[in-house]
Amino acid sequence: MTEFDFIATLRGFATDPAARGLADDAAVLNIGGTNIVLTHDMIVENVHFLPADPPGDIAWKLLAVNLSDLAAKGARPIGALLGYSLGDDQWDRAFAEGMGEALAAFAIPLLGGDTVATAADSPRTLGLTAIGQALDGAPSRADARDGDHLWVTGSIGDAGAGLKILRGELAFSQALVDRYRNPRPRLEAGQALAPLVSAMMDVSDGLLIDAQRMAAASRVAARIDLSAIPRSDDLLQACGDSRDDRIAAACAGDDYELLFAADPGRATALLDLSDRLCLAISRIGEMTAGSGLILTDGAEEVPLPDRLGWEHVRPRHGDLRTAS
Repeated sequence: MTEFDFIATLRGFATDPAARGLADDAAVLNIGGTNIVLTHDMIVENVHFLPADPPGDIAWKLLAVNLSDLAAKGARPIGALLGYSLGDDQWDRAFAEGMGEALAAFAIPLLGGDTVATAADSPRTLGLTAIGQALDGAPSRADARDGDHLWVTGSIGDAGAGLKILRGELAFSQALVDRYRNPRPRLEAGQALAPLVSAMMDVSDGLLIDAQRMAAASRVAARIDLSAIPRSDDLLQACGDSRDDRIAAACAGDDYELLFAADPGRATALLDLSDRLCLAISRIGEMTAGSGLILTDGAEEVPLPDRLGWEHVRPRHGDLRTAS
């Protein structure tokens, strides 16, 4: 059973409007006119992080991936709950210290959670619930419209390259390793973008698969130009600029950038916002009538790769979410 299949079996139970049909980054619960945003992400050893990754970096990543979901709803974080599996004392202490540093960096209080003991040979399984408040309607991923332009923040593919470096497949680059181990959720950008967009989500499983999900939720098609996808100088130096390199970047996970659709009339406001935030905001395509994902490289339409990004399936030893 895939992640998609399992969620489909739960959808019939998630009937409250706050659940958004289990088709969004987070739940949005309206309480007394205030939109409270709730999200819960888990990370698992040998799926989302390597056993040799520093515990403090894993703590950062656990918090950051949840905050990225809040960013996609334009929400301001207001608290977190931690779910933790106890293991080695030294590792646990280093993780706790790292979590404290991450919480302080984002000025978020830890409100509670749960701890459990696990067997010594069990992979570490960690969870966190992030709570936020959205002031501008918490944009869904399901409201993109035919004719909207498709945009993305930052750069794409760095984290996937960082994983390859740690696996010994690419020459070392500290910048790329940092993008894999220490993602930066686009909280400020998400709050600024929320009133300007039709639909928004974060890029966690790969740009192509996440764009396909936005298109499916919005009942339109997404057209993406590989040549327009922003990639960092570090990535270009490490991996090159062939079509295959562009596809690999577009399918890699763990970028935690924001993908959004917006009316073409918003273009000037978006570029002004990019300057104000000192953050690249790049147009990569558009939404069109129809369904599915259409991929081009400049003017040339190209076939979709066999795998668009990461989707959880029954565990296999050594699988990681950014694996190609």
